Amino acid sequence: MRRLFLLVLIFVVCSGHLALDAKHALVPPAPAPAVEPSLVSGLQDDIRCRQWVDSVMQRLSMKERIGQLFIYTIAPQITKANKELLRKVVQDYKVGGLLFSGGLMQNQATLTNDAQRMAEVPLMITFDGEWGLSMRLRGTPVFPRNMVLGCIQNDSLIYEYGREVARQCRELGVQVNFAPVADVNINPQNPVINTRSFGESPVNVANKVIAYAKGLEDGGVLSVSKHFPGHGDTDVDSHKALPTLPFSRERLDSVELYPFRKAIHAGLGGIMVGHLEVPVFEEHGGLPSSLSRNVVYDLLTRELKFEGLIFTDALAMKGVANNSSVCLQALKAGNDLLLVPRRIKEEVEAVMDAVKRGELSEEDINEKCRKVLTYKYALGLKKKPTIRLSGLGTRINTPETRNLIRRLNLAAITVLGNESKVLPLDPAIKEVAVLNVGDSKEIQPFLKELSQYTRPVEFNLGANLPESQCEQLRDTLAHYKRILVCVTEQRLASYQAFFAKFAPDVPVVYLCFIAGKHTLQIHRGISAAGAMILAHSSDDDVQKQVADMLYGEAEVDGRLSASIGGLFATGTGMTLGTQTIPHFVPEEHGMNSRILAKIDTIAENGIREGAYPSCQVVVLKDGMEMYNKSFGDVTAKSVYDLASLTKTTATLLAVMKLYDKGRLNLTDRVSDYLPFLQNTDKKNITVRELLMHESGLPSTLLFYQDAIDNKSYAGPLFKGKYDKTHPVRIGTQTWANPNFHFRKGLTSKKRSAEYTLQVTDSLWLNNSFKKEYLQKIADAPLKDKRYRYSCVGFILLQQLVEARAGMPMDEFLAKEYYTPMGLERTGYLPLRFLKKEEIVPSSIDLFLRKTVLQGFVHDESAAFQGGVSGNAGLFSTAGEVARIYQMLLNGGELDGKRYLSKETCRLFTTTVSKISRRGLGFDKPDTRNPHNSPCAASAPASVYGHTGFTGTCAWVDPENGLVYVFLSNRIYPDVWNNKLLRLDIRSKIQETMYKSLITNH
Repeated sequence: MRRLFLLVLIFVVCSGHLALDAKHALVPPAPAPAVEPSLVSGLQDDIRCRQWVDSVMQRLSMKERIGQLFIYTIAPQITKANKELLRKVVQDYKVGGLLFSGGLMQNQATLTNDAQRMAEVPLMITFDGEWGLSMRLRGTPVFPRNMVLGCIQNDSLIYEYGREVARQCRELGVQVNFAPVADVNINPQNPVINTRSFGESPVNVANKVIAYAKGLEDGGVLSVSKHFPGHGDTDVDSHKALPTLPFSRERLDSVELYPFRKAIHAGLGGIMVGHLEVPVFEEHGGLPSSLSRNVVYDLLTRELKFEGLIFTDALAMKGVANNSSVCLQALKAGNDLLLVPRRIKEEVEAVMDAVKRGELSEEDINEKCRKVLTYKYALGLKKKPTIRLSGLGTRINTPETRNLIRRLNLAAITVLGNESKVLPLDPAIKEVAVLNVGDSKEIQPFLKELSQYTRPVEFNLGANLPESQCEQLRDTLAHYKRILVCVTEQRLASYQAFFAKFAPDVPVVYLCFIAGKHTLQIHRGISAAGAMILAHSSDDDVQKQVADMLYGEAEVDGRLSASIGGLFATGTGMTLGTQTIPHFVPEEHGMNSRILAKIDTIAENGIREGAYPSCQVVVLKDGMEMYNKSFGDVTAKSVYDLASLTKTTATLLAVMKLYDKGRLNLTDRVSDYLPFLQNTDKKNITVRELLMHESGLPSTLLFYQDAIDNKSYAGPLFKGKYDKTHPVRIGTQTWANPNFHFRKGLTSKKRSAEYTLQVTDSLWLNNSFKKEYLQKIADAPLKDKRYRYSCVGFILLQQLVEARAGMPMDEFLAKEYYTPMGLERTGYLPLRFLKKEEIVPSSIDLFLRKTVLQGFVHDESAAFQGGVSGNAGLFSTAGEVARIYQMLLNGGELDGKRYLSKETCRLFTTTVSKISRRGLGFDKPDTRNPHNSPCAASAPASVYGHTGFTGTCAWVDPENGLVYVFLSNRIYPDVWNNKLLRLDIRSKIQETMYKSLITNH
């Protein structure tokens, strides 16, 4: 049965009283979208629906029509007295529905069958199953509480949970579930809602309410969101007294009412009104919201345009029971169905008397009765259902249900306080201490799984341990390199003394297999820890998942649904997965963490001095991450324009691969593979000469100038100073004239078969321009063959790679390196696989491209080749760049997969020119003239790597096993900004890295 919201539409068709269309705005004063449509079985049953409702109405007396508006609570007990009570309410008072209280599933099923047989009109069987049948019935599947489910990020899993609860309800003959709780529990002292809520965030609560309720309704069970207008921020239990919501309308709109408004937008079918005093709606006070026409009719029905079924909360609760004729008042307020009245005989008679007096019109009763009958029809109650008792338990407790519970529990696991990246743990640590707080038998599944990664040494912490023994235990634990505190005990007050002083220098991780609120009892220890994992439960599967997650072998992405005191705020959490790099303690691998931490000061000073808006810094030692931080408004996943770092991170890798495959030799003449060079002065240039920048080619060629119509502007294109014609600064002493046009027919605002070279969002070049820039290279006069850094040479190397690989270089690199290495954020033309906001802006080009360059290469030569070039155009993160250079340091291998032979890596990384510091494609330290060196003074001669114009570098030190990567966007917003160079930030960070090395003397 499909989701039930269009029950409302069916009711419209059946009754002819109401119409649902886009005019029903939901959030005044701004217009809101129409309610989301949903079908029960389409509208093909509308005539039959009306006929059935009419036929039932005709045979019901006014008293029986009133009876249809009552839902009576009865215990699922097979006793003579209980059966007689059931007969009385069904046959004498003709109640519209039943609500069974807690008990046994088989008893409820038996009594439901009895009740349906006795009823003249099929009964609407309701259930209070906020977390499934187990909320009321023993022996049924136990799902996590809503506050745990609120930590789950995948709402489709919550929807699946709703579908499963609906399936179980239908098996038990239930058509209505009084769920989900839509209350935003922002008051941790709330005595009644608490874990029944999806949490403290109105947005998250709304999303979870909609997902769960849609699952219920798509499964054929009416959802009833509760407790309108919102029971989350109260410190009184409405079962015992009347809570007050002393808030302004603005506050109610932004918090309490938010999930209900969203649920109405989503087209959900039922809402329950709670017993709450809301002064902003009832000035005189004392009147519960469930009896307030201002709340039920004016707010819920008229203003919010809710047309589904409106249920009262239980009318026997003390928050409302002291009022006289509560059922009559509830109907007058605008409710449709009356839940659990204490004295049904008196309440029915009170409503009858009110109708006779004209206090409540017969039309009101008829309309409500017709509405209830319409929903009954849509819920399949046009005929009496029968529950099949045999095999009921097996049908409800299925393997699929158990698997869903497992997946829900695993998805809710939340990692907290891992800012220093203690997790995942270093797999090189072969022994860890496990401090057990609780019954040691409970964590055996965890210990067994943990044994696959390390040797756990178990310690048990006793309650109320004397201080001398506490101190001895703390000292013993401090000798281990990693400490895991496993908490399964909820009553932690007697452990406070131990944890008040438990803050060892080694990384400590708390594994809490309990509800988050209990951890506040040992908050001192947790606040000093490296990380905490909130697992919520100690189920075997959860324990195993936590063990796997500790070592990066399981995915975890939970976010806190409710704050944990002052320790962690709502929404806190982080994603850890199989791609997350393990945490390594620098001291355990020969580096001083305190000295490494000084990199923070250098990087932050660069931002303060305006050297760059943001940067990323990564340091690896022997393949292990010693340092990885981002500064500015970026994260570790933010992608940068690598500029000339492309030469070694892309083009050189391609050349090395072709060399490895025997497709190229260093002595090969490039013209043998590039015919357009054959009859030029470049015909004898070799691959080696291009790699060492000794070919005689010019440093650069301004290809873009050939795209400009030189008749479209007056005077020179550039000047050495500002004037009205040259208002755009493009260099330290260069201003440009932006008032030009590109050559007619060369550019287009859209891509087409002829225009495939993309320069910006709205600038595409004709394919023919490739021949022009290649011809420009061929025509450029060759100079003497001394060392001359040349981007042009690497542009030729790209052409060479594509000629020998038989495919575009970007595809070749992705196929041979980036994809198999798992580099998801490395590549040319990043807007093809990333969102623009994930890419750091490179610069603002007001002269040539007249836009902010974000996702498009800054380098003009690369840009006018369509973004894929040998000299520039690659985008990546510092973390992924570091993995590429770690592969080279490993001799061509990474994560057990070989990408290059050791011999090829050795040749290309160790060869040095006889006339310059340059290697085969790589830059190197200038040991003869350290002042001109691109590296720190301490960098040994064996170091290799490269730098980039946008403020990037990557250096490999094979002697010390180091990889250092620095990425920034120093030319944003001003391309002439050279503070990065002037402050020498890249070298200072590299020097700090060397100072952090721990020597043996």
